[in-house]
Amino acid sequence: MSQAIAEPHTLTEVDIDAVVLSAQRVAEDVVLLTLGARDGSDLPAWAPGAHIDLLLGDDLVRQYSLCGDPSDLSSYQVGVLLAPDSRGGSIAAHALDVGHEVAIRGPRNHFALKPSTRYVFLAGGIGITPIVPMIAAAEARGADWTLHYGGRTVSSMAFTELLAAYGDRVQLVPQDEQGLLDLARILSTPAGGTLVYCCGPEPLLKAVEAQCERWPVGALHLERFDALDIDTSGDTAFELVLERSGKTLTVGADQTVLEVMREAGIHVLSSCQEGTCGTCEQMVVEGDVDHRDSVLDAEEKAANDCMMVCVSRCKGPRLVLDA
Repeated sequence: MSQAIAEPHTLTEVDIDAVVLSAQRVAEDVVLLTLGARDGSDLPAWAPGAHIDLLLGDDLVRQYSLCGDPSDLSSYQVGVLLAPDSRGGSIAAHALDVGHEVAIRGPRNHFALKPSTRYVFLAGGIGITPIVPMIAAAEARGADWTLHYGGRTVSSMAFTELLAAYGDRVQLVPQDEQGLLDLARILSTPAGGTLVYCCGPEPLLKAVEAQCERWPVGALHLERFDALDIDTSGDTAFELVLERSGKTLTVGADQTVLEVMREAGIHVLSSCQEGTCGTCEQMVVEGDVDHRDSVLDAEEKAANDCMMVCVSRCKGPRLVLDA
């Protein structure tokens, strides 16, 4: 899922000591954090769809989509929705203020904007964050595009002033005034050469997937916040070969590949440990992968050349990784 030129998946992470340059409220319960390198150096390049990790404390790592200008490497911007009932990441992020130091990791991109002459963008709530730079990129390249952006209320919808500059290409749909996005209308006619990009809560993603079943393969690109619901009752053990390390191990039915690799002394970066961030991606040499992540799209899973070792397994008796 990928600025108008597809990027390779990021396998090498960059850790950066950053400082908060500004913390601006841009909607009800949404703060826009602008982060710069503590030493004032430029940050790594990124493209629309990329996200970074915020390392907010011991074992508190959260992923947020970059929503600023990719041409400005003096800072990164992320929009964070306050979710008091979550596991604490958003509360910690909202507590950040100007001058506070925070470590960041990345960027990585599994939701990059692929080349096209026409796009349909769909966003729900804080899912607007990766879509904002995508729209700017599509506009700069002269593509035809529309955005359908739903939220609970207008006051809860971030970046509405920025989006207003695009005129009627942007349709704001506050639920309390207009109900839910009319996906049956928006996606009624499969259009060749049109790509659909959607980010938001799981009910929206599932509804968009259902509407796009008749669209050409590869037209739909999603970014999920939540892990997939996987039945693990039938899991069995399999052999794990780490080719570069020269190790042959066994992954038990109740173990993850990530756990076994770490127990064997192999350093593997991981953040979410639920298949949503892409940090733990490893290259596959041999074996039929049972993909259980929310990162790779259908084409990428079919290619069978990489996997997220925090959740995905092997369908057969033997898996070989380039590790």
